[in-house]
Amino acid sequence: MQPNLLHEIPLGRITPRGWLHDQLLLQARGLTGQLEEVWPDVGPESGWLGGGGESWERGPYYLDGLVPLAHVLGDALLLGKARKWIDWMLASQRPDGWFGPAGNDDWWTRMVALKVLMQHTDATGDERVVPFMQRYFAHQATEISTRPFRRWAVARGQENILVIQWLYDRAPDPSLLLLASKILASTVDWGGYLADRIVQGPATRFSHLTHVVNVAMGLKLPALRARLGDAGQREILDRAFDNLDRYHGQATGMFSGDEWLAGTSPNHGVELCAVVELMYSLEVIARTYGSGTFGDRLERVAYNALAATMTADVTAHQYHQQPNQVIASIARRDWTYSSEAPNTFGLAPHFGCCTANLHQGWPKLAASLWAEDGEGGLAVLAYAPCLVRGRDLEIEVETNYPFDETVVIKIVRASAGERAIALRVPGWCNSPEFSVVGAAVDLRAVDGIVAISREWQAGDTISVRLPMPVRVETRENGAVSLHTGPLTLAYCPGEIWRPIPDTPGLGDWEVFPRSSWNFGLEIEAGASTVPLAIERRPPSNQPFALAGAPVRVAMRGRFVPSWELLHNSAAPPPPSPVTTNQTPRPIILVPYGCARLRVCEFPRIEPVEFTGEVFD
Repeated sequence: MQPNLLHEIPLGRITPRGWLHDQLLLQARGLTGQLEEVWPDVGPESGWLGGGGESWERGPYYLDGLVPLAHVLGDALLLGKARKWIDWMLASQRPDGWFGPAGNDDWWTRMVALKVLMQHTDATGDERVVPFMQRYFAHQATEISTRPFRRWAVARGQENILVIQWLYDRAPDPSLLLLASKILASTVDWGGYLADRIVQGPATRFSHLTHVVNVAMGLKLPALRARLGDAGQREILDRAFDNLDRYHGQATGMFSGDEWLAGTSPNHGVELCAVVELMYSLEVIARTYGSGTFGDRLERVAYNALAATMTADVTAHQYHQQPNQVIASIARRDWTYSSEAPNTFGLAPHFGCCTANLHQGWPKLAASLWAEDGEGGLAVLAYAPCLVRGRDLEIEVETNYPFDETVVIKIVRASAGERAIALRVPGWCNSPEFSVVGAAVDLRAVDGIVAISREWQAGDTISVRLPMPVRVETRENGAVSLHTGPLTLAYCPGEIWRPIPDTPGLGDWEVFPRSSWNFGLEIEAGASTVPLAIERRPPSNQPFALAGAPVRVAMRGRFVPSWELLHNSAAPPPPSPVTTNQTPRPIILVPYGCARLRVCEFPRIEPVEFTGEVFD
């Protein structure tokens, strides 16, 4: 089996700092920390605790986020919550290797449970897990011919292969590679489908191939195949992402899927499960190839789509979010498949899978900010404040990125010998600036990466400046979206939060606009950047709250009366350029992740002369 170019740093050895630590604390005190007490599906009667309750995927999904959250924070309460689940799971194994609730025999749910055990072992070194997995995979190798994968397992077999590869790295055994080949033959060929046969508009019927969460998970399969010796997988993966952007791409770096792949119109949404699963796939892919491209998308998805789909205090979430989301209410919308409540904020709007699965997004990002090369050097996957304790290097990353342009890396500890620190130059950054131990250096990126090799000493610093001019991207019908660094910018019309009565948990909410939302932006045809006023300030202890948003950008815009609601959502932006006789006015944009109501794809209006205050 081929090694990854970069290796995962054991869980718990990357400690979040600054705004990211604050965000994870909100999650620990909010939905994740309180879920067992307010949601019976992961309560004491769960089948994954030996009870008679839910015994399919919800317990393992919840643990897949609880375990990394507990370890990146070092939170004793959360560690205790996780331990009882882990101990029950390990004690449930039968002599033939099977484990889990007796009332459920689905291969799929065990795939998630094995990922939980994988992370638990990386963090604790628990010696029970490797022989546990060996027994299970021996059982699977025997049974898979007579009890083949069905339904979700066929679409998600790559999750099984991922854990087999993890085990092989720690206990090499040729029978594991044979089993991986059998599972590969039983799993959807995601690379072939997404690169060559993808649906090119909104799906109109259910298929595992167009189910957005399956797609997000399946994107890691080409990278796993590459480890098994399949050539050409990087090119297939690049075509897959190109197709998803072309036919289903959204301004946040996500692809649509409400619940099925849904095209490029910003009134279509994306499921929260797909957001966190795409992030995890990107983390796996980035370590496989060491390419900066995948870190670019990881940041864009996390700092926009993930942030926006939960309340600022992380006590409620959406099932579907829309790029242009001007009302979050109980109403029938133009979803590919959904009920009437999925874009409200609450405990379990629509299906409960997202309630169980949302927890992995932020903690797995924190645990994957950096990776290690084979010589003990370090490589950044995503920028955020943190402390990284590698094998031979320990570094502290001081930054307010993505809200600010500057990242400072301080060497805390270094073993003797020359080692590389590899830094990502985002694709949106045209003029990065670097200094090493106070001296400016000229570095050229290869595949989005620059590497600085030297014998490091404690106290050495690397300073990185990644200028973030406001960029213009052209969307469908000539609409425009604006971005600064990895952040997508959005106009928020203000938010009126109305509680939904008689709902369980920590509260369910509809959200209505305080003012008009239908504005176009004055931008010259063909513009790629726009000069305008921009304010940056440190994030608060709720980094993605609308009040005190860390970035504010002033634009000129005008009201577009013809742009109205359609099926209870903002209609697709009218073809640009739009003509309107309305008076120009300043439009203040904030990070997409700070706005639960927003417009981020605007019709373009030809500029006219304007004078006045830009910030009020």
